[in-house]
Amino acid sequence: MTNSPQTPGVVPHRLDAARIASHFSDAQLPFDPHEARVAADRCYFCHDAPCVAACPTEIDIPLFIRQILTGTPEVAARTIWDQNIFGGACARVCPTEQLCEGACVREAAEGKPVEIGRLQRFATDAGMATNAHPYARAPSTGRRVAVVGAGPAGLACAHRLAMRGHEVVVFDRRARPGGLNEYGIAAYKVAGDFAQAEVDWLLRIGGIELRMGVELGRDMTLSDLRRDFDAVFLGVGLQGVNALRAPGEERGEVRDAVEFIAVLRQAADKGAIPIGRSVVVIGGGMTAIDAAVQSKALGAENVTIVYRRDQGQMSASGYEQDHAKHVGVRIVHEAAPVELRGNGAVKEVQFAYTEATPEGLRLAEAGFRLEADQVFKAIGQTLGELPEGVGVAGGKIDPLSLPPGVFIGGDCAPGGEDLTVTAAAQGRDAAEAIHAALMGGA
Repeated sequence: MTNSPQTPGVVPHRLDAARIASHFSDAQLPFDPHEARVAADRCYFCHDAPCVAACPTEIDIPLFIRQILTGTPEVAARTIWDQNIFGGACARVCPTEQLCEGACVREAAEGKPVEIGRLQRFATDAGMATNAHPYARAPSTGRRVAVVGAGPAGLACAHRLAMRGHEVVVFDRRARPGGLNEYGIAAYKVAGDFAQAEVDWLLRIGGIELRMGVELGRDMTLSDLRRDFDAVFLGVGLQGVNALRAPGEERGEVRDAVEFIAVLRQAADKGAIPIGRSVVVIGGGMTAIDAAVQSKALGAENVTIVYRRDQGQMSASGYEQDHAKHVGVRIVHEAAPVELRGNGAVKEVQFAYTEATPEGLRLAEAGFRLEADQVFKAIGQTLGELPEGVGVAGGKIDPLSLPPGVFIGGDCAPGGEDLTVTAAAQGRDAAEAIHAALMGGA
């Protein structure tokens, strides 16, 4: 993302380095030991705890909170990792207000849940600080598994397979492992180099080889992997981006929000990323929120999110919407873009109000215009090019189309929800299915 003569309103260094650093520092400070004990003491330790049922990885939340209370956070970390090897990342990025904390009995009774996410971070940070990996590999099975995709699903699968004694080779088209955690989440949510530190820690189990910069379909085929390995796991994520399908979408500075977030996360000097004075983000999910909040963090003066449906249908959580509003982002509902105007680069976006009908959304004649130096598209991602013979159903890989010995998980699979925790759960479960299939034939 570079500036050009066509886009004089899109410039780097709108803010000084100190303000940029403060805007991209850790979004939520970690607990100290005393704060953690006070927070843990609020837990009722429910039998059949609803928070556990609400967690996609089914972590025993009352148990790990009790372990924090007894002064053994490293033991609590092991309880978390037994179910979710990406417990550290999930503690930072999970929409806990929709999952475990949303189901907390304290939330229902008082409107203030036990701070499960921050307690999980306290435990996993303490566990990682011991500098020792808590898991050992089982004796070698002599089986080799290929994992395509070094995101949370692929690496969770690889870790569990390595733990079971299999040799794993992980392939990924990008330069660095981590997937969504490394490239797709706002920099202030996973600050510093935590995403890579967590991957490095995970790999200490051994038995996992990374081959980065290698792409399925370009450098090898699914047939090659099936020939050379005993099983294959596909955790390829969603690599395409939906189009606006509005005239003028091809204009300069109309960008994919996913690309913007990825570039920003990888930038050593975040202030050097050019940003407009007036930014419009189109979409209603977490990607839209992350793009908008980070635009403000870089110094954009006017940032507006426009979503085509009502607020209740936004997939971004209420907490995230409130955070965006708190930093100065305006959110407009029930409007859709009908034209992006400008001379070379975008200068304004024409919107029409939308109306819900039994047949779907209808564009009204009335509308409005927004000035825009930059437009970020955040209207969902799609599957990229798939291996020959692999089918699609409902926008995801169709499990019934997979050849024998091929498994899937993460955002590319049914049930993938663009969440690290869901991807980690699917990768873990796929690894157990692969292990059972391989050892059942031994």
